[in-house]
Amino acid sequence: MPWRDNSEMEKTQTTLESSLQSVDEAEVIVMREADKAGFDDDEQHQIGMAVRECMVNAVVHGNRYSKKKKVHLDVERSNDSLTVIIGDEGEGFDLSSLPDPLSPENLMRQSGRGILLVRAFMDEFDLHPRQGGGTEVRLVKNLAKS
Repeated sequence: MPWRDNSEMEKTQTTLESSLQSVDEAEVIVMREADKAGFDDDEQHQIGMAVRECMVNAVVHGNRYSKKKKVHLDVERSNDSLTVIIGDEGEGFDLSSLPDPLSPENLMRQSGRGILLVRAFMDEFDLHPRQGGGTEVRLVKNLAKS
């Protein structure tokens, strides 16, 4: 539910099922806010790709499609940035355990590039344990000053 306070920030909080349909739902919610914030088409595409990647990770790797576990989506839109927080209820994830996708032995692997893309597309990326269990990612895209 959106709310607005004195700092000109609008925030949307949503709880989603652990399904691939939720990936689409999250992207729609975030893209609506990115459009309202004034991001151009290329930036919106980058934001959408980053959100999809993090949502798939939350549903597939974090919650393992469990109907008992939810994905938590918070979107904060201010005058100068868009912040997206995606949290799962899984067992947690250690970012340092992820192999380097640019290492020669990993170049042909089918997985492992998602976080690399998210970091390239967003201005800030933070992954940490979620309060109450699971993993939470925080993505920030700054609006270019005209």
